[in-house]
Amino acid sequence: MVDTMALLHPFSRTARTARTAPRPAAGLPADDEVLLDAPDDRLGPALVAAARGEHGPAAELLAGTRARAEWEYRDRYTRRLAAFARSRPEWLQSWSATAPHDPDALLVSAQVAVDRAWDSPARAELLREVSPLITAAARGDDRDPVPWRLALDHARGANAGHKYFGELWEAAVRRAPHHYGCHAAALRYLAASWQGSHSECFDFADRAAQDAPSDSLIQALPSRAAFAYLTDGHGVEVPRERLDAAADRAIALSVRFPAADPWPAEVRNKLMYVLVRLDRWQEALTEAHRIGPYATSFPWSRLSDDPLAMFLKVRADIRTRTDGPADPSRHPQNERAGRARSGDH
Repeated sequence: MVDTMALLHPFSRTARTARTAPRPAAGLPADDEVLLDAPDDRLGPALVAAARGEHGPAAELLAGTRARAEWEYRDRYTRRLAAFARSRPEWLQSWSATAPHDPDALLVSAQVAVDRAWDSPARAELLREVSPLITAAARGDDRDPVPWRLALDHARGANAGHKYFGELWEAAVRRAPHHYGCHAAALRYLAASWQGSHSECFDFADRAAQDAPSDSLIQALPSRAAFAYLTDGHGVEVPRERLDAAADRAIALSVRFPAADPWPAEVRNKLMYVLVRLDRWQEALTEAHRIGPYATSFPWSRLSDDPLAMFLKVRADIRTRTDGPADPSRHPQNERAGRARSGDH
């Protein structure tokens, strides 16, 4: 029998400092039970097969998301499969050789190419070379918004102008008006192009959340704008009420999902950080309980080269603050000293 945890080690690392870390508050998983970017029950078998060089389960998984129009799952699985393919490419190479026109293989290959270009000092030039791959993926299934999310990321990295980006945005929302991935990509573009003008980013996020269903991940978009503001360190000050409103909206979304559910884990991890920065410690503890064992690279990779250790440190700080008076000077510190992480795009 295949050792799943060994095969998926890069995706589900347990804490390395469990013996010295403080005991978590009652009901929280112990440090050595916390996983980083743990795959769900559908993605896990595809990654195990990919580790053996087999592409069939990944192909079946993505084909199913396309057939059922599960665009949020499709987006998430594409990112995770592409990340795995960067270190273990054999299965994707075999898939592409076997089915060169498969829209799912084209999509993963385009994501890999964008990720690799993003890491390079020659990012803009390399991204221009990637354009045909994104076009091919978009032509694979005209209903699919995920290639358009990828195109939005590509446009930001290539320093595209507002007019061109707007055309991509219209094409994306025409396919899926409430697709979280496309909205997050647009928010990142706006933040970069407006160079820290956070009020415009909040305006965009608030409008999108107001228009989206109450159970849509877009309800967490304003808290993503809040995270960007709280970690940016420059730009016009955003009123505290707006930050609290963004957190409140994300909390309302979080309570709609069961505790320790991997699907909203990234939303909850980001929300926990925002609540800590807003000195809302008790609510941050509640969110830590909802997160359970599911730590995610985002947002902690923005603050540290060891996102799991950062998550555990902040969680321990929350426990300490909720056991006594809050100390604002002990907010999470950015260990990256402003350095951008290549995977943050």
